[in-house]
Amino acid sequence: MKIAVYRKEHFNCAHRLHNSNWSEEKNQEIFGKCNNINYHGHNYELIVKLFGPVDPETGYVYDMKILSDLIKEHVLNKFDHKNLNLDTDEFQNLNPTAENIAVVIWNILRTKIDKKHELIIRLYETERNFVEYDGN
Repeated sequence: MKIAVYRKEHFNCAHRLHNSNWSEEKNQEIFGKCNNINYHGHNYELIVKLFGPVDPETGYVYDMKILSDLIKEHVLNKFDHKNLNLDTDEFQNLNPTAENIAVVIWNILRTKIDKKHELIIRLYETERNFVEYDGN
């Protein structure tokens, strides 16, 4: 028997979408307001999904307190109220799009969670715009 469990978190951060290999004009054309030289911010909603077997001893797929602590320590403490372009190592050379943020979060958490659990990251940049990444 496999079941999915979910943990929802929230974090705020600023970023600028910019490709340093392009001209300012091309960056403005492609990224528009998201290329603001003074950055802009989002209130991200993060949903971490784990899919796996139920442990017959605990009745858990995964201890949600442990999952909450992992997310707080390795994601929220790293990205919340930060400028992704300036304050984080992960985005020094990686454009902090929602897609790339989701992949970075997946990679961070994948190293902390047993492989018997399928990990899926869903990241809402706005109420209407979100991405999902499952490692493939």
